[in-house]
Amino acid sequence: MRSAIVTLFLCVFLAGMCLAQPVQASNYPERPIKMLTMTGPGAQIDLLTRALSDALSAELGKPVLVTNMPGGSHGSVMAAELKASDPDGYTLAVSATAAFTYSPHYVQTRYTFDDFEYLSMLGLNQSGIVCAPNRPWTNLKEAFEWARNEKRGLTYMFQGSDDRDVMQRIAAKEGVSLSLMPSTGGPSIISAVMGGHVDLGHLGAILFEYVKANRLKLLAATTPQRLTQLQDVPTLREQGWDESVEMFVVLVAPKGLPAPVLDRLNQAIDKVAANEKFRTFITDELIMAPVTFGREAALSYMKEANDRFGKQAAEAKKQ
Repeated sequence: MRSAIVTLFLCVFLAGMCLAQPVQASNYPERPIKMLTMTGPGAQIDLLTRALSDALSAELGKPVLVTNMPGGSHGSVMAAELKASDPDGYTLAVSATAAFTYSPHYVQTRYTFDDFEYLSMLGLNQSGIVCAPNRPWTNLKEAFEWARNEKRGLTYMFQGSDDRDVMQRIAAKEGVSLSLMPSTGGPSIISAVMGGHVDLGHLGAILFEYVKANRLKLLAATTPQRLTQLQDVPTLREQGWDESVEMFVVLVAPKGLPAPVLDRLNQAIDKVAANEKFRTFITDELIMAPVTFGREAALSYMKEANDRFGKQAAEAKKQ
């Protein structure tokens, strides 16, 4: 009799445990949400993260608190932390898409593409190669020609593995030695380039204000097309190299969110996407190119990019 009672109690307890998560998830969110971001304070993606956090907080009715986690390849340190977080909707992240679609194919990471839920694209960060204004180059091609003629190498501060690899391939084709330095985001690159600690650096849209103020010089647009506000500077392809850097930004969560949580986040993202003030901030203040919001568009792009970079990496290993 006692055994039967104990067994019955355990069944009831386990059933309660199974029901607790959906009931709790249906009330999401019940406490503040942590929002990780891949850069230090002040970088373009950090500013976008903070604007998104404010907009989501207004929709979800709970604080969304930003935590800066720079480091690794395009946010791989942050991505590893996100993977280790509980898939309950209380830890989200904003990152360059390359952390998930590119880095796992080229560097050792503690996560894979399939470890995450891709909730929404947020913007396309326009980007380019910059140098100090006093350098004797008007474009990147001239910088490599100068280094070759002077029999000197160049130092380059990179954002992530993709722009690093692009510049390594270009330098190899140009016959110029390239010394690489990692960064913790845009502000660290600006300080290093302006201070003369490196010759070249790769920046997102934060470059616009510095180039317009003649505090930095833009040598090449690294996006497939010329930058919207600096149309006179040619792209990498226009300078003779079949290369570009895709700096899309994405909202991500750990894999395995409960359905009620995922639905609530999708609803909030739809509301944020319709927020004209938020969208204007992205295009006018951050000078990012607009994208299609929502989970469907995010999944479509992320899968295509992951497959493309996976094939590219496999071909590189054969060489």
